[in-house]
Amino acid sequence: MGHWWHDNIAEPGKLPLLLALAAFVLTFAITRTITRMIRAGKGPFRNITPGGMHIHHVVPGVVLSVVGGFGAVASGRHGVAAGVFAVIFGVGAGLVLDEFALILHLDDVYWTEEGRQSVEVVVLTASLVLLVLAGFSPLGVDDVSDEEQESRLGLITTYVINFCFVLICLFKGKLRMAVLGTLVPFVALVGAIRLARPASPWARRFYPHRHRTRSRAMLRAYHHDVRWAGPRRKFQDLIGGAPDRVPLPPARKS
Repeated sequence: MGHWWHDNIAEPGKLPLLLALAAFVLTFAITRTITRMIRAGKGPFRNITPGGMHIHHVVPGVVLSVVGGFGAVASGRHGVAAGVFAVIFGVGAGLVLDEFALILHLDDVYWTEEGRQSVEVVVLTASLVLLVLAGFSPLGVDDVSDEEQESRLGLITTYVINFCFVLICLFKGKLRMAVLGTLVPFVALVGAIRLARPASPWARRFYPHRHRTRSRAMLRAYHHDVRWAGPRRKFQDLIGGAPDRVPLPPARKS
């Protein structure tokens, strides 16, 4: 375990990244817990509204991200300072991305359907950072044998090929399969082979004159959305809380 930690985390300088990821995930979890308590009117927490202005937590998040980012660049990848600034950056990034939907829409959509985009971005970010941590930095270790070097070169080749499959998934509009495919290569391969989403750049480029293929893509996307929309929403609600229900308009009397 000590040898693995040294070769793949300590020597390549990934400890700050690991600390930043831990701070990012923990900050998001704590923030969502607090906001859900505020929403339910439980606990001692309340919205910060000096002078009647609601200060969203994205504001301190931006400040912490700037301080942590510049501090991390100045301190390098080793030492106590690098770890401290990595934690500061992780906390700031967690606060900012928790309100990603607010930044995107320039409106307070935290507890609306649009607010689900924040949860998706947080999961995506954590997955990608976890991928970087799991990459073992084959070019970042000094002392490796010939056999280890060949193994690491093979690993790099596998990553490059899988990255091409991930890019195809993205162009086909399969964002979730692309993210999962970065961790499970077979998923990216399946996503790259199957039909693209109807509104994806791939479909707009290759399906305009292939009417049968476009129809099959639309039908497949419809069945997929019907099948997975419910479980996906439940997962998002479990992580970030269910959005507010919009009351239906009263029925017109005939």
